[in-house]
Amino acid sequence: MTDLSFLSAPGMAAGFTAETRPRAHGAGVDLHEYDRVTAPLESMLQWPDVCRAAALRHRAAAEQAAKAGRTRTAGERHRLAARWFHLAALMPDPDRERATEVAREADRSMEQSLALLEPQARRLSGDGFTGWLRTPAEAEGKRFPVAVVIPGMDSSKEEFHALADALLRRGVAVLAIDGPGQGVLATETLLDAEGHRRAVVRALDALADVAAAGEAPIDLGRIAVVGLSLGGYLAARVAAHDRRVRAAALVSGPYRLDWDGLVPFVAATLGQRCGNADAARAFVDGLDLAALAPHLRCPLLLVEGGEDRIPGFTNAEALTADLPHAELLYVPYGNHLLGNAQSEWLPDTADWLAETLRSA
Repeated sequence: MTDLSFLSAPGMAAGFTAETRPRAHGAGVDLHEYDRVTAPLESMLQWPDVCRAAALRHRAAAEQAAKAGRTRTAGERHRLAARWFHLAALMPDPDRERATEVAREADRSMEQSLALLEPQARRLSGDGFTGWLRTPAEAEGKRFPVAVVIPGMDSSKEEFHALADALLRRGVAVLAIDGPGQGVLATETLLDAEGHRRAVVRALDALADVAAAGEAPIDLGRIAVVGLSLGGYLAARVAAHDRRVRAAALVSGPYRLDWDGLVPFVAATLGQRCGNADAARAFVDGLDLAALAPHLRCPLLLVEGGEDRIPGFTNAEALTADLPHAELLYVPYGNHLLGNAQSEWLPDTADWLAETLRSA
């Protein structure tokens, strides 16, 4: 059983709240609201409930707006609810039923938001994956390149709205997915590097199916993967072994992990997502981007923050020595996932993906 006693340690709630603040901002949560919601926290064990309460307030407001015929407001409030439900799922919750419920509610709120704001969006699901395929609104007579957004250890398809919206504005369709051990699948499947790669391959197959059936205006000759945090490594595995992938962007991805150097929060989260501590250690021991380097031949962008200093985590910036063709977008003051420097990396990354796919 995973040891979660550290969740009750003095100062844990305050430290986690401060560390998560830039990430919440990057996910589209207003920081003033974030501070109000998290201010009463005295224990990490209260985190899921205070975030869920914020999500339910946004959902209630969305339902009121829908009744009044204010469709855009309703859709935007449902999306905020999805973000808060997602935040509720960030900690390694000992109450697994609660963890399952908030992940499902995040998925449900995103579904309600897309139904109102982007009726052309469609769910794609298969063995080990589920996600939303979103296409630019002006689709008549066009076929769009596709970026597959792959979340990390404790993330989900509900987190990276800003990245998806930036790509859509640049004419790139987006498939944001949960894979094994992630998001709505976190409590019913296990995170495993090879199992995750196979799930993403099946997601690419699903893209091919909808394109062949004429159900989505996408160009299968122009596919990219975007991985964030641990998703950077997972995305690199796909890019290394599937020639359909024409470009890859790794944001705050790990080059290597050191199990003994990981803080209890990360080790416990991996223990839950992988099934147990032994499986998590095996996952960490097998994570090595250098081993993938000879197979990463597609255009590659590494996005790194100079203040990204997670114990036990070697940043993917080190990969530039193994991959001379990789481009590095480095923000000296950026933290992990660069939520404190979004304007310094996100537009350029979206531009790089759109331009690279355009010439693929």
